[in-house]
Amino acid sequence: MSAEQEALSTPGWRAHLQLTFARPAQRTCLIERQHRGPLLVQRPFYPEGEVCHAYIVHPPGGIVGGDELQLDVDARDAAHVLLTTPSAAKFYRSDGRTARQRQTLRADEATLEWLPQESIFYPQARVRSTTRIELGAHARFIGWEIACLGLPARHQPFDAGELRLTLELWRNRAPLLIDRLRIDAGSHRWGLGGHEAIGTLLACPATRAMADAVRCLQPSGVELGVTLVDQALVCRALAAQAEPIKRAFVESWQRLRPPLLDRPAVLPRIWAT
Repeated sequence: MSAEQEALSTPGWRAHLQLTFARPAQRTCLIERQHRGPLLVQRPFYPEGEVCHAYIVHPPGGIVGGDELQLDVDARDAAHVLLTTPSAAKFYRSDGRTARQRQTLRADEATLEWLPQESIFYPQARVRSTTRIELGAHARFIGWEIACLGLPARHQPFDAGELRLTLELWRNRAPLLIDRLRIDAGSHRWGLGGHEAIGTLLACPATRAMADAVRCLQPSGVELGVTLVDQALVCRALAAQAEPIKRAFVESWQRLRPPLLDRPAVLPRIWAT
């Protein structure tokens, strides 16, 4: 067996993390946690009282072809949980196999904030990634996804590889947004106007005033577009690198959180480390 055949036959990481949050008393608690493989959650933090801040961790530090990661989050019973990650997710170049990631986030009679760091797709990466958000009638949600194509700071464009990125937002079992993005090496240069970083921020249920508040932002180095349909605010961003999008989304979150969640924005501590 050749070295290439041996690499293709070697199984990748299989990881699954399931989290359930509820508010049985004065604050939101992580009432159930199950994990298999290298996908973990750190102990909850409470920098703003009853709101639970939790950090999702992938100990290997990077995802390669053949890896399969699955995250299932369920927020219920008046819970308010903020989820983020300590660092960017890195999808390394593939040996021919595809890396797969599926994230399902559910909130019913609860508040969920999904604020991960960006995903970096190295040249020659092959990835299938799906994030599905399922909201009940009285759930509230703010979240984003940011993707960096290649390594712009090192002048290494995404000139080889294949990405299939899906983002879905459902409310009362009805779709509000189904976004499927296919990126083949080099094709994004015309489809995205040559930008190397893209992002989508979602907030629901949103109002016209909230959409106007985000439209008023004038972030440096970012092109923003905001729409509001069926109480779903969708903010799309393009930039040369991921960092300007992240700054713009944090600023948007700081404006949206008080009217939508009745709380001032409290930055996760992990972002300061």
